[in-house]
Amino acid sequence: MLTITPIYAALIAILFVALSVNVIRVRRSGKISVGDHGDKAMIKAMRIQANCAEYAPFALLLIAMVELQGAGGLLVNLLGLSLLAGRLLHAYGFGRTPQIIILRQIGMLLTFAAILVAAIAGLFLAL
Repeated sequence: MLTITPIYAALIAILFVALSVNVIRVRRSGKISVGDHGDKAMIKAMRIQANCAEYAPFALLLIAMVELQGAGGLLVNLLGLSLLAGRLLHAYGFGRTPQIIILRQIGMLLTFAAILVAAIAGLFLAL
């Protein structure tokens, strides 16, 4: 039974909705109905949201599998916290003007760490 992963899935879903609302806000302010019209703010908002959509579901799936395979709560929480912190830092660092590159990089590092550790743990637990 999943008891920990749903907490991180919910928190990341809230982050994703916030990023989506930002895309809508930028669309409205720039009067951009479809696409990005070459607008740098629109491109940035879209990429921040898309980056979250590209990495978070896959990572959450791996974390859920690790939890379902019986991993301890400490590992599952560390994976979830790493993913959540990574997504928050990436979005914040990327979203600033000028970008805070180190936060963006740390965010990706934490996201990749969560994915890789969850993948390795999943393999270990399955074997």
